[in-house]
Amino acid sequence: MPHHTVTCGYLGLGSNMGDGPANLRLALDMLDALDGLTVDAVSPVFRTEPQGLADQDWFANCAARITLDARWAPEGLLDATSGIEAAMGRVRTVTWGPRVIDIDILLLDDAEWHSDRLQIPHPRMCERAFVLVPLMHLAPDIRIRGLRPSQWLARLEYSVDGDLIRQPSNIFRGE
Repeated sequence: MPHHTVTCGYLGLGSNMGDGPANLRLALDMLDALDGLTVDAVSPVFRTEPQGLADQDWFANCAARITLDARWAPEGLLDATSGIEAAMGRVRTVTWGPRVIDIDILLLDDAEWHSDRLQIPHPRMCERAFVLVPLMHLAPDIRIRGLRPSQWLARLEYSVDGDLIRQPSNIFRGE
Protein backbone atom coordinates (compact mmCIF):
# COMPACT_ATOMS: atom_id res chain seq x y z
CA MET A 1 0.00 0.00 0.00
CA PRO A 2 1.32 3.48 -0.81
CA HIS A 3 2.14 5.78 2.07
CA HIS A 4 -0.26 8.74 2.37
CA THR A 5 0.86 11.88 4.14
CA VAL A 6 -1.75 13.51 6.34
CA THR A 7 -1.52 17.21 7.16
CA CYS A 8 -3.06 18.84 10.21
CA GLY A 9 -4.14 22.44 9.71
CA TYR A 10 -5.98 25.23 11.45
CA LEU A 11 -8.47 27.64 9.92
CA GLY A 12 -9.94 30.86 11.29
CA LEU A 13 -13.57 31.57 10.39
CA GLY A 14 -15.59 34.75 10.81
CA SER A 15 -18.99 36.16 9.85
CA ASN A 16 -20.91 39.34 10.62
CA MET A 17 -23.73 39.31 8.07
CA GLY A 18 -26.98 37.48 8.72
CA ASP A 19 -26.82 34.69 11.31
CA GLY A 20 -23.08 34.56 12.03
CA PRO A 21 -23.02 31.27 13.98
CA ALA A 22 -25.21 29.60 11.33
CA ASN A 23 -22.88 30.88 8.59
CA LEU A 24 -19.90 29.39 10.46
CA ARG A 25 -21.69 26.02 10.75
CA LEU A 26 -22.57 26.03 7.04
CA ALA A 27 -18.98 26.84 6.04
CA LEU A 28 -17.66 24.08 8.34
CA ASP A 29 -20.14 21.59 6.83
CA MET A 30 -19.06 22.61 3.32
CA LEU A 31 -15.39 22.19 4.28
CA ASP A 32 -16.06 18.79 5.85
CA ALA A 33 -17.83 17.66 2.67
CA LEU A 34 -14.69 18.21 0.58
CA ASP A 35 -13.00 15.00 -0.54
CA GLY A 36 -9.84 14.35 1.46
CA LEU A 37 -10.55 17.05 4.07
CA THR A 38 -12.00 16.40 7.53
CA VAL A 39 -13.00 19.00 10.12
CA ASP A 40 -11.71 17.33 13.32
CA ALA A 41 -12.54 19.91 15.97
CA VAL A 42 -14.08 23.37 16.27
CA SER A 43 -13.51 25.94 19.01
CA PRO A 44 -16.34 27.67 20.81
CA VAL A 45 -17.83 30.57 18.83
CA PHE A 46 -16.83 33.98 20.13
CA ARG A 47 -18.43 37.35 19.43
CA THR A 48 -15.81 39.93 18.54
CA GLU A 49 -15.89 43.62 17.87
CA PRO A 50 -14.99 44.64 14.32
CA GLN A 51 -11.40 45.65 13.65
CA GLY A 52 -10.20 48.22 11.15
CA LEU A 53 -13.68 49.37 10.07
CA ALA A 54 -15.58 49.94 13.32
CA ASP A 55 -19.01 50.89 11.93
CA GLN A 56 -20.34 47.38 11.30
CA ASP A 57 -21.88 44.47 13.18
CA TRP A 58 -19.84 42.36 15.58
CA PHE A 59 -18.38 39.12 14.23
CA ALA A 60 -18.93 35.51 15.14
CA ASN A 61 -15.48 33.85 15.09
CA CYS A 62 -14.15 30.36 15.62
CA ALA A 63 -11.16 28.22 14.75
CA ALA A 64 -11.24 24.74 13.24
CA ARG A 65 -8.71 21.93 13.16
CA ILE A 66 -8.66 20.09 9.84
CA THR A 67 -6.94 17.00 8.48
CA LEU A 68 -5.95 16.94 4.83
CA ASP A 69 -4.78 13.96 2.83
CA ALA A 70 -1.81 14.06 0.47
CA ARG A 71 -3.69 15.41 -2.55
CA TRP A 72 -4.17 18.80 -0.88
CA ALA A 73 -1.60 21.51 -1.58
CA PRO A 74 -1.77 24.91 0.20
CA GLU A 75 -2.92 26.76 -2.95
CA GLY A 76 -5.59 24.11 -3.58
CA LEU A 77 -6.90 24.61 -0.05
CA LEU A 78 -7.00 28.35 -0.70
CA ASP A 79 -9.00 27.73 -3.90
CA ALA A 80 -11.43 25.54 -1.93
CA THR A 81 -11.91 28.04 0.92
CA SER A 82 -12.35 30.90 -1.58
CA GLY A 83 -14.88 28.77 -3.46
CA ILE A 84 -16.89 28.22 -0.27
CA GLU A 85 -16.78 31.95 0.48
CA ALA A 86 -18.06 32.71 -3.04
CA ALA A 87 -20.74 30.00 -2.85
CA MET A 88 -21.99 31.55 0.41
CA GLY A 89 -22.22 34.98 -1.23
CA ARG A 90 -19.02 36.67 -0.10
CA VAL A 91 -18.26 39.74 -2.18
CA ARG A 92 -14.94 41.50 -1.56
CA THR A 93 -15.73 45.20 -1.79
CA VAL A 94 -14.69 47.10 1.35
CA THR A 95 -11.38 46.29 3.07
CA TRP A 96 -12.12 45.02 6.61
CA GLY A 97 -15.81 45.37 5.75
CA PRO A 98 -18.79 43.16 6.53
CA ARG A 99 -18.65 39.60 5.24
CA VAL A 100 -21.03 36.68 5.17
CA ILE A 101 -18.04 34.38 5.68
CA ASP A 102 -14.28 34.67 5.90
CA ILE A 103 -12.09 31.56 6.00
CA ASP A 104 -8.40 32.11 6.71
CA ILE A 105 -5.76 29.39 6.51
CA LEU A 106 -3.78 29.90 9.71
CA LEU A 107 -1.39 26.94 9.91
CA LEU A 108 -0.60 23.72 8.03
CA ASP A 109 1.61 21.53 10.23
CA ASP A 110 4.96 23.32 10.44
CA ALA A 111 4.81 24.41 6.80
CA GLU A 112 5.89 27.85 5.70
CA TRP A 113 4.33 28.93 2.42
CA HIS A 114 4.88 32.25 0.68
CA SER A 115 3.27 33.11 -2.63
CA ASP A 116 1.50 36.12 -4.13
CA ARG A 117 -1.82 34.60 -3.01
CA LEU A 118 -1.06 32.92 0.29
CA GLN A 119 1.20 33.10 3.33
CA ILE A 120 1.35 30.36 5.96
CA PRO A 121 1.51 30.86 8.90
CA HIS A 122 -1.10 33.59 8.41
CA PRO A 123 0.95 36.81 8.54
CA ARG A 124 -1.26 38.70 11.03
CA MET A 125 -2.70 35.91 13.17
CA CYS A 126 -0.42 36.70 16.12
CA GLU A 127 -1.84 40.26 16.32
CA ARG A 128 -5.46 39.10 16.51
CA ALA A 129 -7.11 38.03 19.75
CA PHE A 130 -10.13 36.85 17.73
CA VAL A 131 -7.84 34.26 16.09
CA LEU A 132 -5.60 33.36 19.05
CA VAL A 133 -8.31 32.90 21.71
CA PRO A 134 -10.30 30.31 19.69
CA LEU A 135 -7.05 28.66 18.57
CA MET A 136 -5.97 28.34 22.21
CA HIS A 137 -9.12 26.25 22.86
CA LEU A 138 -8.12 23.77 20.15
CA ALA A 139 -4.34 23.70 20.41
CA PRO A 140 -2.97 25.43 23.52
CA ASP A 141 0.49 23.94 23.02
CA ILE A 142 0.86 24.56 19.28
CA ARG A 143 3.85 26.70 18.32
CA ILE A 144 3.43 29.68 16.00
CA ARG A 145 6.79 31.18 15.10
CA GLY A 146 8.17 29.61 18.28
CA LEU A 147 5.50 30.76 20.75
CA ARG A 148 2.23 29.28 22.03
CA PRO A 149 -1.07 31.17 21.47
CA SER A 150 -1.11 32.24 25.14
CA GLN A 151 2.37 33.74 24.77
CA TRP A 152 1.26 35.75 21.72
CA LEU A 153 -1.87 36.85 23.58
CA ALA A 154 0.26 38.11 26.48
CA ARG A 155 1.70 40.69 24.06
CA LEU A 156 -1.74 42.05 23.05
CA GLU A 157 -4.20 44.47 24.59
CA TYR A 158 -7.48 42.53 24.67
CA SER A 159 -10.14 41.18 27.02
CA VAL A 160 -12.39 38.12 27.08
CA ASP A 161 -15.71 38.23 28.93
CA GLY A 162 -17.65 34.99 28.44
CA ASP A 163 -17.97 34.65 24.67
CA LEU A 164 -17.01 38.29 23.98
CA ILE A 165 -13.52 39.21 22.77
CA ARG A 166 -12.59 42.87 22.73
CA GLN A 167 -9.43 44.30 21.21
CA PRO A 168 -8.85 48.02 20.66
CA SER A 169 -8.95 48.88 16.96
CA ASN A 170 -6.23 51.50 17.24
CA ILE A 171 -3.56 48.79 17.46
CA PHE A 172 -4.97 46.79 14.57
CA ARG A 173 -2.62 46.82 11.60
CA GLY A 174 -4.54 45.39 8.68
CA GLU A 175 -6.68 42.52 7.47
